[in-house]
Amino acid sequence: MSSEKAEAGTGKPPIRDALVAAAFQLFPERGYEQTTVDDIVALAGVGRRSFFRYFPSKEDVVFPDHERCLADMTAFLADSSDDDEPVRRVCDAARLVLRMYAENPAFSVQRYRLTKQVPGLRAYELSVVWRYERALAEYLRRRFAARRDGTLQADVIAAAVVAAHNNALRCWLRSDGQGEAGAAVGHALDYVQSAFGGVPAPPVVEEPEDVVVVVSRRGAPLWRVVQEIETALGRG
Repeated sequence: MSSEKAEAGTGKPPIRDALVAAAFQLFPERGYEQTTVDDIVALAGVGRRSFFRYFPSKEDVVFPDHERCLADMTAFLADSSDDDEPVRRVCDAARLVLRMYAENPAFSVQRYRLTKQVPGLRAYELSVVWRYERALAEYLRRRFAARRDGTLQADVIAAAVVAAHNNALRCWLRSDGQGEAGAAVGHALDYVQSAFGGVPAPPVVEEPEDVVVVVSRRGAPLWRVVQEIETALGRG
């Protein structure tokens, strides 16, 4: 039996949840930089080894659900069929991230405020966002492999999906989680879908060049040869 299941059997919160709760109780009180891992485990009532069993670093306790969400997104994209419209599929994948934030609005708002205050956390968050974008781009690259500029299209669309999602999400977080987050994010992703979705334009087919053969008398002056060429081209 895992330690989390054992904790659940006693009526206590799982160790992982207890560590997150302790961390976010201490961060506003003492400040993120001043709060140590030892402070967190002491408040949670567990050992230091328990912390690192669940979180590789103090930064990771601020973003406890992103690994699970990234795994869910990757599995969702891998489960796609050739019948799925690629841009719609990556937009739907982005909605999995929104669902993670919307599951606990109070926690999401608290984390947003903390991240704004701590430069190191902002950098960490950017690395997390980049991993989401890479997962979307890799899926699109596979789907667009036969397209002209397929890699370029994949990378541009993946970046657009992430930008649209994050723009709407941050507006919701700045409002302290008021209103329906899904509506704002849905509107933003629909914009991406309308801009990039649908059937790709057919590849450009270059017209074959005309070849003109001119037969001229040996010894004819150059001006006569030029005149014959212009006549053949319809310029005479």
